[in-house]
Amino acid sequence: MNNLLNRTKKIYNEYPRAFWIYNIIVFIDRLGGFMLYPFFALYLTQKYDIGMAKVGLIFAVFSITGMVGSALGGAIADRMGRKTVIIFSLILSSLSALGMGLAPTIGIFMAVIVLVGTLSSIGHPAHEAVVADLLPPEKRAEGYGIIRVVFNLAVIIAPPIAGLLIANSYLTLFIVDAVISLIGAAVVLLALPETKPQAHPHAKPETMKQTFAGYGRVFKDTPFVAFIGVTVMMTLVYMNMNSTLGVYLRDQHGLPEFRYAMLLSINAIIVVFLQFWVTRRLQSYKPFLMMAAGSLLYAIGFAMYGFVTGFALFVVSMIIITVGEMVVTPFQQSLVASFAPEDMRGRYMAVSGLSWSISFTVGPYLAGLLLESSNPSMLWAFSGLVGMLATLGFVILNKLRDAETPLIEPATTD
Repeated sequence: MNNLLNRTKKIYNEYPRAFWIYNIIVFIDRLGGFMLYPFFALYLTQKYDIGMAKVGLIFAVFSITGMVGSALGGAIADRMGRKTVIIFSLILSSLSALGMGLAPTIGIFMAVIVLVGTLSSIGHPAHEAVVADLLPPEKRAEGYGIIRVVFNLAVIIAPPIAGLLIANSYLTLFIVDAVISLIGAAVVLLALPETKPQAHPHAKPETMKQTFAGYGRVFKDTPFVAFIGVTVMMTLVYMNMNSTLGVYLRDQHGLPEFRYAMLLSINAIIVVFLQFWVTRRLQSYKPFLMMAAGSLLYAIGFAMYGFVTGFALFVVSMIIITVGEMVVTPFQQSLVASFAPEDMRGRYMAVSGLSWSISFTVGPYLAGLLLESSNPSMLWAFSGLVGMLATLGFVILNKLRDAETPLIEPATTD
């Protein structure tokens, strides 16, 4: 017991106090988010009596508005700092939860998504930039691994609470999510310091026009854009976890919502107990090869859902996916941070978010079409194929880096 306490204290002292405060904020925010979003497709199909193809269109609208919000947020975070942007986005997230829960028709629901979804996404780049601000490059992969543990502690707790709230009503779920977002905003206001790096004393301040024009520099960073392109393919596979998987298992295998929640909890429990251990043991390996290994595990795990039956084998598939997730996530985030110049982290993080936004714009709709086809299991065969292509892409990027070609040189400031 003393050895465990000493190791825990040692790990705690390796990181600044602000990093642990930020982990508390992550826990609060994700507790609310994962009470709601894993059940989002189930809620929409039940309340509005629509199919998964239409649900996919709603996800697309949400993702497009999120891209706009993220672009605004990345520029504002680089110009004004991280703290204000995160507080504002949490307040807007609270309002969006209430708006979605109270929307009586699908039309009003869509209006809420377009308006508030845009504004509530402003905080995403600032969230990602905080960790890069606080930690040196050699600690980032491990730091992101710790955040994954905290993130998944919330995931373990959230689905069972959500199940109890849903038994009362879905509206209760939305209200609780709104309250949790406001609590998170209060913690940021009172406890999180501003982490934006100080500008060089002789540096000429950017105008707002120059700040937004900085996105042009990001998209001219060929290595970074190539990395994002391959990551999009990988994310197209992973996005099924919290969008189409629950509906598929319910409709094709009669799996009730609480069993789907159990799968998500299994995923989270494994991450909580093994993520830090996995990250520490893999941090010396080449990041792109770790991304390739994780993508391969995604391909295998998701493809299995099209060919296996029975809850035990569904659990096996989830375990394979979870191992892939533990390999991918810390390296993905630390790679993005390594590409970004210090004064452009917010904008790089915003563009990095495109890997999710693009995937959720087209993925759920295409997946919905396959689920509503004569052979819904084809969705998982396609997922396996796309995952294999992503694996190949990361292997190629690693070879280009090893060859020290211009394609994979980190971005530098002018």
